[in-house]
Amino acid sequence: MAEQTTPTLRDHVGRLVDARWFQNAVILVIVLNGVSLGMETYQDRFGHLEAYFRLAEHAFVAFFVVELSLKLWARGWTFFRDPWNWFDLMVVGVALIPSTNGFSVLRLLRILRLLRLISVVPQMRGIVNALFRSLPGLGAVIGVLFVIMYTSAVLGEKLFEDISPEYFGDLGTTLYTLFMLLTTENWPDISDSVTGEAPYAWLYFVVFIVISAFIVLNLIIGVIVTTMEEEFGAERWEEDQQLELRQHEAVLMRIDALAEQVARLSDQVRELGGVPGGGAGSEKEAAGRPE
Repeated sequence: MAEQTTPTLRDHVGRLVDARWFQNAVILVIVLNGVSLGMETYQDRFGHLEAYFRLAEHAFVAFFVVELSLKLWARGWTFFRDPWNWFDLMVVGVALIPSTNGFSVLRLLRILRLLRLISVVPQMRGIVNALFRSLPGLGAVIGVLFVIMYTSAVLGEKLFEDISPEYFGDLGTTLYTLFMLLTTENWPDISDSVTGEAPYAWLYFVVFIVISAFIVLNLIIGVIVTTMEEEFGAERWEEDQQLELRQHEAVLMRIDALAEQVARLSDQVRELGGVPGGGAGSEKEAAGRPE
């Protein structure tokens, strides 16, 4: 029998940081930190609580430092293999920089601690991972969108520069105008500024909005949705594989137990003078024996 090893302190700390209640406590503290930062913006209502806000800030930072220290101790060097742990270190490390001289602006980055909800909540983390995985496909689609917008901007500037210089005065202004058309916000105002003198302009606006806003943007959404399905489908497939493995191991254990029982029964039959697995053949053998 294999000798059982006694759990070390690192093992206990590892079970602590992986416990569900500990993760829920981290989420609660992050939410409370966000509420505190939001209340600080109401100086007219909560200005008299500034001392308490500073005390709460020190408490939140101390909690996050202890949390990351426990994770680092429990997981060792493997802690640095997860990019999300690097993100947590960066967000918490900003709070440890002195808020004096040129570093005072970094204090504004403490609001980034709310983003730690993404690294703590598995569902949010899966969505962000899917977004990063979709970047190669998104890059191609966004490249197509940029080519369409640039071509349309040059064409629009040549056609409507004299008619509506506030929207099509130069290339940069036209690109910004096309971005507003891409969002389909206030596009009638833009089109009305040129259709009075250029009745054919409706064709330019309709074609651009249909291609960019309705086709290319839907392609971007399709790429993201497909990647998310693959991301969460891979997790479900891994869970199914683990379940099948456990079921397979359970069946093998059951078969081994049955094999041991059959072996014991065979030994008992031999001890009683019979032949294991015998039937008619055993009866004939017994009949052929001399009395």
